[in-house]
Amino acid sequence: MNSQNAARTAPRLKISFNVRQYGILVALVVIVLLFQALTAGRLLMPGNVNNLIQQNAYVLILAIGMVMVIIAGHIDLSVGSVVAMVGAVAAIAMQEWGLPWWVAVLLSLACGAVIGAWQGFWIAYVGIPAFIVTLAGMLLFRGLTLVFLTGGTISGLPRPFIAIGSGWLPGVFGGILNHDALTLMLGLLACAFLFAERYRARRNLRRLALPAEPAGLYWGKYIGAVVAIMALCWVLAGYNGTPIILVILGVLILAYSFVLNRTVFGRHIYAIGGNRFAAEMSGVNLRRVDFLIFVNMGVLAAVAGVVSTARAGGAVASAGQNYELDAIAAAFIGGAAVQGGVGTVVGAVIGGLVMGVLNMGLSILAVDAAWQMAIKGLVLLLAVAFDIWNKRRTGV
Repeated sequence: MNSQNAARTAPRLKISFNVRQYGILVALVVIVLLFQALTAGRLLMPGNVNNLIQQNAYVLILAIGMVMVIIAGHIDLSVGSVVAMVGAVAAIAMQEWGLPWWVAVLLSLACGAVIGAWQGFWIAYVGIPAFIVTLAGMLLFRGLTLVFLTGGTISGLPRPFIAIGSGWLPGVFGGILNHDALTLMLGLLACAFLFAERYRARRNLRRLALPAEPAGLYWGKYIGAVVAIMALCWVLAGYNGTPIILVILGVLILAYSFVLNRTVFGRHIYAIGGNRFAAEMSGVNLRRVDFLIFVNMGVLAAVAGVVSTARAGGAVASAGQNYELDAIAAAFIGGAAVQGGVGTVVGAVIGGLVMGVLNMGLSILAVDAAWQMAIKGLVLLLAVAFDIWNKRRTGV
């Protein structure tokens, strides 16, 4: 009797897992198709696709770090202020101190690491809740930004720096059918890498005698991913080519997916979020992991600060407003659990894209900004409600 119950439960749990893993991806596709129809095809015009990537780069970068914070059971309310402060530091370093743009970028990343270490110390070693520490950091770093930018803005930044947020890779290989060859080649490389990665994962499952998804589903998902990647590359190749920020995002997504899925540090993050006491009893150094999580969040906030400053062409005292809310929303929409222990980098990125497509689609339709905020709030609420409902339904 018990074996019969287990047989009935196993498919249900597998279906539930697939719903949690792929539900947000299906939602993104539906939203894109809906706005593509409502905007009479304008949503996926090459210029709009390019702008979608460049305008939402900051939230995607922040979401990568925020999902790690949330998986561990914490929250970070300071990232918007850190973005503004780092942007101010970068602009001052280039304009007033005369540093080369690449030195200013390195200095900005170091500044982000110091800020993360400052907050991580209070959280990990003093024991103050992350909500309080980062709330204080939100006020502290916003105030310091206003102190640094006494004139309100610093503009006239070097072109190579501005290109980080709004430039494209040079078309060094010419064109194919009036499309940038380099962009198409990068798309093919991405497809080849995806195949190698998925093949390795499936081979390991078989080697360990663990259940693997059916061949039809395996190839269907891969073909769907290839179509999506090459369609994106074709659209971008017909515009100005590959945005530099897209390359940065791709590297970050791959690197942090590797960290969370294949390193001891990543497993410790999941363990802490799943059951903090059990993780400690298993020998996980809670203080060290918590500290490094916030150092990492500081560095990624600095990257987002550099990108947003480059995109704007200057440092502005009001930069980063509500960025923390966008990043948190992206992580939760992408499947991160409120209680911690659950979440993926790819899911957080997809959640950020959902928010970005909503913003762009509603803007094209000339929907009032107040209604845009209301709709985004409703989407966030529904995403979290779905996660809670799914857990109650499956009993996990």
